[in-house]
Amino acid sequence: MVPMTNDYMFRALLQKNNKVLKGLICSLLHLPPENVVTVVITNPIELGTAIDDKTFILDIKVSLNNYTLINLEMQVLNKQNWTDRSLSYLCRNFDNLRSGERYQDVRPAVQIGILNFTLFPEHPEFYATYKLLNVKTYTLYSDKLRVSVLDLTHIDLATEEDRRYQINYWASLFKAVTWEELRMLAQNNEYIREAAETVYHLSQEEKIRQQCEAREDYYRTQKGIQDMLDTLTSENRELKSEREVLLAEKEALQAELAALRARIGEGGDR
Repeated sequence: MVPMTNDYMFRALLQKNNKVLKGLICSLLHLPPENVVTVVITNPIELGTAIDDKTFILDIKVSLNNYTLINLEMQVLNKQNWTDRSLSYLCRNFDNLRSGERYQDVRPAVQIGILNFTLFPEHPEFYATYKLLNVKTYTLYSDKLRVSVLDLTHIDLATEEDRRYQINYWASLFKAVTWEELRMLAQNNEYIREAAETVYHLSQEEKIRQQCEAREDYYRTQKGIQDMLDTLTSENRELKSEREVLLAEKEALQAELAALRARIGEGGDR
């Protein structure tokens, strides 16, 4: 099966099944399903058509109840730019006033990143939400801006609240690599069951499967490039470290030589 960490399958699933999209949004935003009247992807793609990295739109733009604007993205590779990238998406979404509208009419913007890596290794967290707060009193500046990050590599850190909203089930769905895993997850959640069935049918469509495979090839290529860059960076650090050691040794020898010359000079004066 094609795992849903494949961003093409992820997009195809949410675009194909609106109930699954609604269930995911309700879970991540802690919303009762009855409070969601409409949830619409505003930048759909033509599923099955050929794509490349320049034309494939990674982020999914969602309008919730024709009011809240949500940007949703599955990110597999850590390109070391997620914080800036997510803020860029968030600010673009927040800049949504139309001509003649008041500032009070600006609609809430939410950025949700589903990452297959840990954003802050020194502070790992399964599901984190960030808002604009006063740094002294923690007073909320505005409830119209929000960034959330779901770390698929740390399902083990899910809190009681995360489990209450079954966010851990969604994370397990995205990480699943076998049909048996999907079958087990589908027993406990109707939205997960819908997702599993939809993914199964999408996997049978040749054009969809080809595009998913193309994305997997892309991941492997990018991972290879990143590994090579990491190796070069590591080697450069080692060379720099060795150079610094040699320079320190050189300076120490020069200091010893200067001291020796000074002693010789003193002896000559006597």
